[in-house]
Amino acid sequence: MIDINLIRTNPELVKENIKKKFQDQKLQYVDEVLKLDGEIRSLKREGDSLRSQRNAKSSQIGQCMKEKNIEQANFIKNEVVKINERLIQIEKDELSLSEKLKTYMMSIPNIIDDDVPIGKDDSENVQRLTVGEAKKVDFEIPYHAQIMESLNGLDIDSARRTSGTGFYYLTGDIARLHSAILSYARDFMINKGFTYCVPPFMIRSDVVNGVMSFEEMENMMYKIEGEDLYLIGTSEHSMIGRFKDTILKEEELPLMLTSYSPCFRKEIGAHGIEERGVYRVHQFEKQEMIVICKPEDSKEWYNKMWQISSEFFKTLDIPHEVMECCSGDLADLKVKSCDLNAWSPRQNKYFGEVGSCSNLSDAQARRLGIRYKSSEGIKFAHTLNNTVVAPPRMLIAFLENNINKDGSINIPVALRNYMGGKDKIYPKK
Repeated sequence: MIDINLIRTNPELVKENIKKKFQDQKLQYVDEVLKLDGEIRSLKREGDSLRSQRNAKSSQIGQCMKEKNIEQANFIKNEVVKINERLIQIEKDELSLSEKLKTYMMSIPNIIDDDVPIGKDDSENVQRLTVGEAKKVDFEIPYHAQIMESLNGLDIDSARRTSGTGFYYLTGDIARLHSAILSYARDFMINKGFTYCVPPFMIRSDVVNGVMSFEEMENMMYKIEGEDLYLIGTSEHSMIGRFKDTILKEEELPLMLTSYSPCFRKEIGAHGIEERGVYRVHQFEKQEMIVICKPEDSKEWYNKMWQISSEFFKTLDIPHEVMECCSGDLADLKVKSCDLNAWSPRQNKYFGEVGSCSNLSDAQARRLGIRYKSSEGIKFAHTLNNTVVAPPRMLIAFLENNINKDGSINIPVALRNYMGGKDKIYPKK
């Protein structure tokens, strides 16, 4: 949610930003906000004037009672009653208009950074750099589900019977590899100075509305029937929500946190759910990093965070590209974002988002009331989030980039302590 003062003082800038995001249907929201804001401020002025009149009349009533002028006192009392009735109506009107205003404000996208490329969707994202040598092989690499099944590591048919499409069982060395990657990611982030957390896996609706847009919520979140609770789609949601309605100390910033959680997503959209695979599923696990910092530090932290992810994947021998998200591919609360896409030697191209880093400036902080006390007064903090790793999707890239001609999988040095010292895992005959 942007600062309403920006709409008051520069509505054309806000409209231009909406156009850059190709959301012209929201242009009218700016005018609606200005109209509602004017009506609310007018009601506030009227209310302030009436309260001042009421105070004056209360003094007059006291004076009349001293002078035993009962008739005049009763007359003024009737005027005070009318003022109170009007004040009650003003409060109701203010509340109603404020709710409408909030709805429009929460639908207006955040102001994107000046260097964000302009484009309609992810097909117009821009490659910023590549990391690692793209692997070429002289043998045919099987589909990732086949690789996992050859290692007795994946059972989708049973999961379909128990839970439906979009679920899976991981077993044996693949399940162990899955856990090893998460454990390594946890320790990798701790060694970078981040504090490890395990958050709640369900959050209330006011937190959901604070961390994401209405469109994202509708497409992602599972609601618990009969409860004001949602299953988290990423631990960022509950980690940021932890600081709802808090005033932090300036010296506490930046807060550097890394969190583990299972994640649950509807995955509604054009991509659909795979019948035989684990690229797009309803349930997965993830290690996340979150930073809450001062506004002047958020751009620097954005660059630090995606570089940490890039370093992590480099230690696992996974070549990748860093793709700058264009304006139309940015969720409404984001001012800047980039994706890490892994190299697929099977497809001979970069394919598959294995990480995503985002700067949301003060959008979440305004929605949730996350502030800090500085020498200049109370200010809204900036929030950033970034995927460290999200298996099982990341396992696809790992397996393709570490598979040998005989079907065995190399275990990088960084993971061997988490895999019982193994340097390879082999297909099951």
